[in-house]
Amino acid sequence: MIDLIILGVIVLIIVIVLLWIITTYNAFVQIEKQVQNSWAQIDVQLKRQADLIPNLVETVKGYAKFEKKVLTDVTKARTAIMSAKTPAQAARGENMLSGALKSIFAVAESYPKLQASENFKALQEELSSTANKVAFARQFYNDMVMKWNTLILQFPSNVLANMFGKNKEKESFEASASERKNTKVDFSDLSK
Repeated sequence: MIDLIILGVIVLIIVIVLLWIITTYNAFVQIEKQVQNSWAQIDVQLKRQADLIPNLVETVKGYAKFEKKVLTDVTKARTAIMSAKTPAQAARGENMLSGALKSIFAVAESYPKLQASENFKALQEELSSTANKVAFARQFYNDMVMKWNTLILQFPSNVLANMFGKNKEKESFEASASERKNTKVDFSDLSK
């Protein structure tokens, strides 16, 4: 009788451990896929934003005699976003683009005809909407990365993370300290 109870306890412990292993492994898979999906959402929004840039540049060129540097900065930022492979590269590109767009919109305020242009207004609104979508996608991605990094570092799931080779931390999508600086807008060249 006691042997049967001991056997039952051992079987129960084995079943509980197996269920825990299966559940934890499935959590690794689920969160890893959520991280991948959330990164794809950021990528989609950044590419959408980058696709709007040529239209904005052409619209602005038609109304204002901008210093070439502002338009060059926008083009460089767009290229950085389109070629980004990691969250850090995408963050740098997005921050460059945000700064360049702030410069364009600030300088554009000096051109009433440009401000009144329906095309410019539509592009400005579309870019603003896309920036909000990028911000939301970044937040979701970072939440999933935090969930993943926590899971692989916490005991006892870190034991399984090491066993299954799922122990590599994911990179958050964040701006560096230099990229957090306010954009400097200089109107001195406009009077020339």
